[in-house]
Amino acid sequence: MKEFYRIMGPYLGRYKKYIAGTFAMNVLTALFNVFSFTLLLPILQILFRVNTEHYKFIPWDSCDWGNLIDVAKNNGYYYSQEMIATHGPATTLLLLGIILSFLTLLKTASYFGGSAMLMPLRTGIVRDIRHAIYTRIVSLPLSFFSEERKGDILTRVSTDVNEVDASINSSLDMLLKNPIFILVYVGTMVFISWQLTLFTLLVVPVLGWGIGSIGKKLKAKSLQMQSRLSDSMSQIEETLGGLRVIKAFVAEGKMRDRFDRVNNEYRNIATRVAIRQSAAHPVSEFLGTVMIVVVLWFGGWLIFSGHSSIDANLFIYYLVILYTTLQPIKDLSKAGYSIQKGMASMERINKILQAVNPIREMEDPIEAKGIDTGIELRDVCFAYSEGLEVLHNVSLSIPRGKTVALVGQSGSGKSTLVDLIPRYHDVTDGSILIDGTDIRNVSIGSLRGLMGIVNQEAILFNDTIFNNIAFGVEGATLEQVQEAARIANAHDFIVETENGYDTMVGDRGCRLSGGQRQRISIARAILKNPPLLILDEATSALDTESERLVQEALERLTKSRTTIAIAHRLSTIKNADLICVLHEGRIVEQGTHEQLIAMNGTYRRLNDMQQL
Repeated sequence: MKEFYRIMGPYLGRYKKYIAGTFAMNVLTALFNVFSFTLLLPILQILFRVNTEHYKFIPWDSCDWGNLIDVAKNNGYYYSQEMIATHGPATTLLLLGIILSFLTLLKTASYFGGSAMLMPLRTGIVRDIRHAIYTRIVSLPLSFFSEERKGDILTRVSTDVNEVDASINSSLDMLLKNPIFILVYVGTMVFISWQLTLFTLLVVPVLGWGIGSIGKKLKAKSLQMQSRLSDSMSQIEETLGGLRVIKAFVAEGKMRDRFDRVNNEYRNIATRVAIRQSAAHPVSEFLGTVMIVVVLWFGGWLIFSGHSSIDANLFIYYLVILYTTLQPIKDLSKAGYSIQKGMASMERINKILQAVNPIREMEDPIEAKGIDTGIELRDVCFAYSEGLEVLHNVSLSIPRGKTVALVGQSGSGKSTLVDLIPRYHDVTDGSILIDGTDIRNVSIGSLRGLMGIVNQEAILFNDTIFNNIAFGVEGATLEQVQEAARIANAHDFIVETENGYDTMVGDRGCRLSGGQRQRISIARAILKNPPLLILDEATSALDTESERLVQEALERLTKSRTTIAIAHRLSTIKNADLICVLHEGRIVEQGTHEQLIAMNGTYRRLNDMQQL
């Protein structure tokens, strides 16, 4: 339970008024339930002639805590006798039934009130957890997701949160309802007979031991179950992304066997968890019955031996209260199982919520307004993890308004170098400066606000063309979006689509061609109008016609703008002000196209190979 309070405490603290209201309603429910049971006594003793003793009224002001129960019992019987004498047994039975119905109405109304107040708490906590996960996902660096499987993350956001939801439903009952019921009922039992209650409490640990022995390994099994579910989700995600390859290599059977293996492992573990959890009710039912039998024997022995402070009828009432107490105890045991499963899922969720973000912002960061002089890289080194460096002492100056191109073999560090500028990663040594200011001293929001990025894979959202172009630009008008589309050579094909700028592009832009997607992403960068433009192989995946249209759009976009371009096709960066050749994380050559050709080095070799 300490773990539950530690993890869920911050979420529960936001809903104090609902907790207080639920607590008050549950106290009333328990009290009304106890009072309604007291009507059994006059029905048993007088209406059915179990006891023919004549009772006299005892003034209420003459009783104290020591004899309160005796006075209350006597006067209750007295009122019942008077009603029978005045109205007859049948009418008395009807009146007692009406009173019982009224108390039950109050009990059920307060029970409903407690449950209704619990709903905003239950749904609010789950909403807060989902919000925290999503907020954390968008704030974590890209390096975190390169080490995690997408299917695993989706499982944590969906299935694990649902397990926590179920755990919260049970645990809130356990925290706000069942303890109150148990406390009121046990208090009533102590009030009736403390000797019998003491004996009962000595038997209860046996019930707790039986339930605890079943649920000991439930959390570990639940962790394994969720892990296998994550594996199956990951395989489904991989299959959807690679269907073309699977079908092309006739690998459907192999992939099916691979999925079935994980799916069967999940099923086996889930079966064991379900069996263990389903054992809670029959075990608690059996142990509860055993406890009733033991208490019945002990109470009967006390009454028969003359050592009991209560009579047979009050003992029956005591047994009713005891049996009523068993249900919240059973619910408490079920909640314990659910909490174990929920905490197992919460551990997996916390791998996201408690993940360390190495990209940190200083307390009072500088707000970047623009680029006045340029960007400078000073002896930049970078390694993704402990081990070999990806970049080694890279120094480069990018003046304002100039275009600098990065070329080299795959794996030479081009994309990594570009990712350091918007602080997707932080340098491990050296520094990157904008207008002489280290970017680590600049607020991340304003730093990335200076940049427009066009990637090799155009990333579009399942939304309209208008919203994809206006993404990240508040208050963009249709005229502004259309002007950006015209500059990007995208307006003509957009107006020919089904709904023009209101056309949905589909998942990741699947309803558009590669060239169309790329031109929309360029239009998005044009609309943002950033002082720094980063082009990461923006035309390498396009056909000749699409490349020509995109290249024309890029040339318009890069005019009078600081640009960093990564390119494999050297023809697209011939006119760059500076071309840097990277090899194994180092700049080995730099200059204009003509200068590098004259050097007769790595760049010349790459150029000749492409011409060939």
